Order: sequence, then C-alpha cells, then structure tokens
Amino acid sequence: MPKDTIGNPFAELQHQYELLQMEYAFEKEFYQQQTERAGIWKKIQQGVCWHPVMQGKSYYNSLDQLVIEIERREHKETEHTFEHGRPVCFFTSDSSGKLTYLNFLATISYVEEDRMIVVLPSSGALFELQQAYNPGVQLYFDETSYKTMFQGLSQVMQAKNNRLAQLRDTLLGKAPAGFRNLYPVRFPWLNPSQEAAVNRVLAAKEAHVVHGPPRTSKTTTLVEAVYETLHRENQVMVCAQSNIAVDWIAEKLTDRGVPVLRIGNPTRVNDKMLSFTYERLFEAHPAYPELWGIWKAIRETQTSLRRKSREEKDTIRNRLSRLRFRATELEIQMDTDLFSEARVIACTLIGSANRVLMNRHFTTLFIDEAAQALDAACWVAITKADRVVLAGDHQQLPPTIKCLEATKGGLDHTLMQKIAGRKPEVVSLLTIQYRMHEDIMRFPSRYFYRNQLIAAPEVKNRGILKYDTPIIWLDTAGCHFEESRQTESMSRINKQEALLTVLQLQVYMEKIGKDRVLEERIDFGVISPYKAQVHYLRRLVRQEPFFKPYRKLIAIHTVDGFQGQERDVILISLVRANEAGQIGFLTDLRRMNVAMTRAKMKLIMIGDGETLTVHRFYKELYQYVTKYGRIIPVSPN
Repeated sequence: MPKDTIGNPFAELQHQYELLQMEYAFEKEFYQQQTERAGIWKKIQQGVCWHPVMQGKSYYNSLDQLVIEIERREHKETEHTFEHGRPVCFFTSDSSGKLTYLNFLATISYVEEDRMIVVLPSSGALFELQQAYNPGVQLYFDETSYKTMFQGLSQVMQAKNNRLAQLRDTLLGKAPAGFRNLYPVRFPWLNPSQEAAVNRVLAAKEAHVVHGPPRTSKTTTLVEAVYETLHRENQVMVCAQSNIAVDWIAEKLTDRGVPVLRIGNPTRVNDKMLSFTYERLFEAHPAYPELWGIWKAIRETQTSLRRKSREEKDTIRNRLSRLRFRATELEIQMDTDLFSEARVIACTLIGSANRVLMNRHFTTLFIDEAAQALDAACWVAITKADRVVLAGDHQQLPPTIKCLEATKGGLDHTLMQKIAGRKPEVVSLLTIQYRMHEDIMRFPSRYFYRNQLIAAPEVKNRGILKYDTPIIWLDTAGCHFEESRQTESMSRINKQEALLTVLQLQVYMEKIGKDRVLEERIDFGVISPYKAQVHYLRRLVRQEPFFKPYRKLIAIHTVDGFQGQERDVILISLVRANEAGQIGFLTDLRRMNVAMTRAKMKLIMIGDGETLTVHRFYKELYQYVTKYGRIIPVSPN
C-alpha cells in the first residue's frame, strides 16, 4: 500500500477502489476463459463445474421463486466452490465434448456436498433446462458482489458530516477512538482476557477489535459481547464474510435464547438454523397462507390472460392490480413483524445490502472472522451502523485474492489488520488457548503473538503416548527428494515426500494401536500448502489397505481447507526441495501459522531443512524444534 495513503481516508479508500477494480477485471477474465476455453475435466478439477448432473423436482419456494434441485452424479470426491447466492449457468455437452450454454443465468439458493437448489429466472428457463441433453452446471462470474462493494466504498468516500464520516475518519484516519467510562461487569465463566475484551467492547464508542489467536474461544467472547450489548440496545447486526461463519455464531446466539433473524439462506442449513431463516419465519407467519393464495391466483390469472379478449383482459388486469396491492400490503406487514421480533439480524457482509435490510440501521455491528474479509465488504455493512466490533485473527489466513497485482498493492490487507496496527488501544488480545500442547504453542506464540499466549492447564502437557515428543521435524535434506510443478494446475508436488508422509502417518497410528485409535476416536490431519500434493496424498491413503478402518478419522486438505479446524495429530508436508532455496508461497507465514496451530497433541513436519531454512522463519522454527522437540534426519535410502 502506498505510504502516502496511510492516514488519509479518502486516498486509502480510492486506492482500495482501484485495487478492487483490478481484482474484478482479473476474475471476470478468468471466468470468461473458463467458459470459453477450458474443458469440462479441468473445470471439474477447479471446483467450478458439476458434470453430468441429474435434475430433481422443481417447485415454487416460500418466497414464490421457481427453483429446481440439481445433483452431481460423478466426481463426488472433488471439492467444489459452489455456495449460496452465487450465479450459475447451465450447458449441454455432445459426444465430441463441445459445450452449448443455455440462454439464462440462475442463482444458488442452497448447496451441500453433492446437491444444490437453484433459483430459475422463469418457467421458460425451466423448460429449456428440462429439454437439455447431458446437462452440466458451472459457476458464472458474480458481478453482484463487486457492484455492492463498489457502491459501499463510494458511499463511504462521499459521506460528510454524519456518523459514517466519523467512523471512516476514526478507522482509517487520525481521529481518536473514544471509550465510555463504564463500571466493569464481572463474567466468572470467562477467563480474564475474555472478560476484559467484553468490557472494552461495551465501552467502545466507535470501534473495537477482539483479536483471537487459534482456539482462544473468540466466538465465546463475541457471543458474550453481543448478549451484553443487547442489555443496552434493542437490536444489533452480526455479520461475517462467509455463510458458514454467520451460521456458526448465529447458532451460538440461539443457544443463549437470543431471537435471531438469519438473512440469506445458509450454506450449511441444519434444522436449528433453518427455522431462523427469513424464508422459514416468513412462511410460518399467520398471514402467509393468504399471501400464498394471492401469489397462486396471480400466476393463474396471468396464464389465463393470454387467451382472453381485449374487454376481458381489462377486467383481468384490474383484478391483477388489486391482487398485487394486497400482496404488497401483506409482505410489508409480515416483514415488519419478523424484524420487530428479532434481537439479532445475522447475514454475510455482502448480504447486509439485501433488499429486506434497505433503510435499516443498527447501533452496533459485530463482524466475525473480520481478518478474512475484504475492506470493501466490511464497509458495506459498516454503512448501516453507528459503531463496529471486529473479531478475528489477522495472523491467520487473509482474504483470497486472485490478482497478483492487487495482492501486491495491498488488497489482502484487511480493515481489521489496519486498525490493529494503527490503533492498538482499541485491540483486546485473547491470551489463553485451549487446543495445543505448550511445546506446539510456544513457537507461534513467540513469532506471531508477542509471546503472550498461555496454554490452559488442561491442554498444557496433554499427549497421546507416554514419553512422546509433541513436535518433530523429519528432515529430508540430502535425500534428493525432488519437487516438480504440474503443467496443468501449476501447483507443486513432491511424490517421495508424500510417500514418506503417508508412511509416517501409518507408523504413528501403529504406535498408538489400532484398537485405541478407533475406541478413543483419535483423529489425524494431513496438511500441505499445495493442492497437487494434497490430491496425491489422498490417492496414496485411498490405495493403502491399512487406512481403510480409519478413513473417517483422517482428513487431508490444503491449509485453507483446515482453517477453523483441529486434530489430535497433524502432519505437514512442506513439499519444497531445491538447491536455490526457493519456497514460493510458503513465504506467506500466516499459512504456516494456521497449519501448525491445528495440532492438539502431536505435530509432525516433513520437509527439506536445507531448502526451507534459507528463510528466517523456517530457520528459527528449525532451531526451536531442535531445542524443544526432535529433528529426525531421514536416511537417503
């Protein structure tokens, strides 16, 4: 980020706008290339396409939208990036593999592993899809989110002499952040750092940041802060970047008995959250049967209109006008009732621009997982609030940016990160972690959290085996393990290191004992920063009969796939091995922080020490493991 923009809110927001335009142009071009040039197999591997698909039932949902169920029939083990609210297009494929795209766009209403519900624009689109031979579905470029973010940034830049202008100048400028003098509230069920954080949230006039390192119970703290705020305010808004994160905190609030109105269909819908969505509450309203009858009458009347004479059409149009007026009247009444009964409005950051939230304003906005959200997305929600509380950990994964130039320009530097760096007086660090053995925790605490993390007594010395070493590094230097780059995906792979990783997983499981692993449900995670290595590791584990009884206890993902998760045992395959000491995006140390801090009781790293320790971080990590764990040189044979 240019230094001359720091402290100048207008210049900084303008810079963000330009970087977002770069990301927008890059992503649009990327999707166009996928649509026009990439083959089906490549799209499936990239997680943006399902083919072939099977069509299920079609019907009108509770909001009078025409929807259809879609299920993928093959490649079910491949991860995908379909999620609620994203636009999709459908295509047909002939025997030569040529794709023909259907002439409409649709929107995902709900998605789970291999099934989604899609909102169609018209009955004509349904007919076209039902006639399609060998159909498939792929993600389409989502312009709506970008338009919403551009509008949000423009609104913030144009704000004058109002609360939004004050927030802008406080969060990005030199205006000081204020605190009210409140008598501290005691929370005996929280630890001291959590209690202090909640009290500082309550006292903050403009903004506060709850910095929650791995497994410091950030969500518990945030839920308590929301609950206490509701003793002072009638209604608050709670947002996050993803639907999954919104659902998580919304569930915790409902567990506390807080009435939540969930805007936007959750990606991960379970029975509990489904009953709190706007759609279900709308459908359960006493006036809904009358409204549904009117909608049905409107559809039937419109259909009959085509077959009537001119005189009859005038009469029917008058009837349609009366029906639509009554429908609008009922919708307004029902909408008012739903919002008046809710204490928490929960939605994604982009979802805060939903039409049902138009002209609504909140005293306090809570943003969870703020360190994974683009600035622009945060500002969309902040435009609706008088003060903002951000929670997350800017030392873990940043937002995903596809354009390298936008990343270099600072688009991945989040609002939370900026506030934490420039206004440390508004930051509360949670210091007690409840996941890691102390020997696993100590290095990330030193490197990322100024040595302030403390292992809770119940996890401090917890282990699986007696006299075990919690952290080890299998050093493959001198083994001539060769990394290579995959031509198609440009991802890195190190097959010999993958074989060693899988062997080490088997050896450690045998040490624990088969019966004990199954009885105690001891779980294992295998992490690699590179997708190609992850796919190869999965194949090796699937092919090895030894692992068959343990399949449900073993997860193999990239670092991004493990964000927010934990396992009893973690193995990390670092892949890079070359004479030049090049380690690529392993230099993004936040990824390594995430990978290491997933482990509860055992952390095993596999990598070429000679290559990796060229970088200062890995050199210090190697020295740390030498002192507090074990370095195990791997024999070249």
